[in-house]
Amino acid sequence: MQLLKERILKDGTVKPGNVLKVDSFLNHQIDIQLLNEIGKEFKRRFADCPITKILTIEASGIGIACIAAQYFDNVPVVFAKKTQSINLDGEMYSTKIESFTHKKVYDVILAKKFLTAEDHVLVIDDFLANGCAMLGLLDIVKKSGAALEGAGIVIEKGFQQGGKLIRDMGVRLESLAIIDSMTDDSLTFRE
Repeated sequence: MQLLKERILKDGTVKPGNVLKVDSFLNHQIDIQLLNEIGKEFKRRFADCPITKILTIEASGIGIACIAAQYFDNVPVVFAKKTQSINLDGEMYSTKIESFTHKKVYDVILAKKFLTAEDHVLVIDDFLANGCAMLGLLDIVKKSGAALEGAGIVIEKGFQQGGKLIRDMGVRLESLAIIDSMTDDSLTFRE
């Protein structure tokens, strides 16, 4: 997606440890016009799929998933939570996810009533690096018995193992921008 690549080059910042900051337009401050185009692109790429739910993980994936949901006939967005709270009740799916950016392992949960075997799921997230978050979300989909239609990623770090790992599992993975290399002063995208 050329518009996204141009925005990453213009406003993205590379930090030590292969961290790409896109907080000025994607995951802290959000450019809604760009997100609208991202949502349209996910719909275009998954137009052949009978999506009934979009699944993501808090927090950065929520806005992206919500905007995309408009283009899938306003299907519900469900998100896995990283913390237990008193207003969560009933049976839960649970999995462990290690965060690349936070260097922390989360016990991630999702209420079973929101994802069932009748659902056709599209997983959406902002980044794919080592694949830990995606593997956790795929584990929740598997536990629910729902049909996994695919996974949509805004930015994939193609030089890390996540994309290959997910694709080798047979998952239809669509990344809007794949970064092949990243240094302090340059980014290279896969065409």
